[in-house]
Amino acid sequence: MTVLSRLLGAALRTYNKVPLPTSTSHFRAQVRGFKRAKLAKDSSVTITPKVEFETPNIRRMGHSLMKCSIFAAAFCTTTYTGAVIWEYERARNRLKNPFQAFTKFNWNAMEGWRNKEGELRQTLNKWWNDLSDGQRVFWPIFFLNAAVYALWQVPALKLAMFRYFAFSPAAHAVCLPMILSTFSHYNLFHLGANMYVLHSFSTPICSKLGMEQFLGLYLCSGVLSSLAGAAFKVLIRSSVPSIGASGAIMGMLGYFCSKYPDSRLGIIFIPNFNFSAEQGLMGIMCLDTTGLILRWRLFDHAAHLSGAISGIMYAKYGQQLWEKRRPISHKWHELRETFTPTKSR
Repeated sequence: MTVLSRLLGAALRTYNKVPLPTSTSHFRAQVRGFKRAKLAKDSSVTITPKVEFETPNIRRMGHSLMKCSIFAAAFCTTTYTGAVIWEYERARNRLKNPFQAFTKFNWNAMEGWRNKEGELRQTLNKWWNDLSDGQRVFWPIFFLNAAVYALWQVPALKLAMFRYFAFSPAAHAVCLPMILSTFSHYNLFHLGANMYVLHSFSTPICSKLGMEQFLGLYLCSGVLSSLAGAAFKVLIRSSVPSIGASGAIMGMLGYFCSKYPDSRLGIIFIPNFNFSAEQGLMGIMCLDTTGLILRWRLFDHAAHLSGAISGIMYAKYGQQLWEKRRPISHKWHELRETFTPTKSR
């Protein structure tokens, strides 16, 4: 029987003129390639990419979680310091040149004027000057998310995008993807829904916090939501990657609903249906808790809950934390005066 099988194999090789796989690993690589090509043609609705380009490192997930915790603490501290410095610089510019902003605004708003930069620059300046502070923070975030979504559509960049813009504690790179994944969307509807919600709440939240705290809360909520998602994935031993700004946006939603619990909210797809902000937040958190218990896989419910809790905690204790920024401002003032040459001579 063995001799017959060898003769049959030799005959097939001669007829097809194609060498058979020489090892089992090569055969598995071929099968993985076949599955990868098949998944690439799948037209179903997906939130995260289905194809993994790197082998998940399940054994080092605990070590990765420790690295993620250290990175989250360092990132939030740096973000807080950067927000304080940004507020200092904006206040310094306003005090140093009190009429500069007023003059520049009216110069750019002159209709019919054609300066040397051209009509397009004038139009963009007028559009920017007419925006509220919340919209001035929202639009750069929107363009960053749209640019990352466009990069996902380039097949040649899929490997790099999956490595740095999709977060999983089982991946080889875990620190940078914690923040980069919060600007990453693989599905157009996911991108549109997140940006619509952020645009709706950006102006009232920014009017309460200011641009510096708004951006700081957004970034820190995103990183903390990634950390919570990583902890849950380590607990259930899952290597599924997560992307999207939902965790950061849940932080803004948690803050708004805590500060304005009686505000009336609605759902764009359901007309004549509204509810209080407090009821909406409780409903979303209950839904995410249920998804966490039942292990629903469409969304990262641990990240959503963490983002909402971050916003709630900042609404309660954020003002006390922000009032402790004075030592950082004084230190930055001293460094600035030391390294900035004086103009008195």
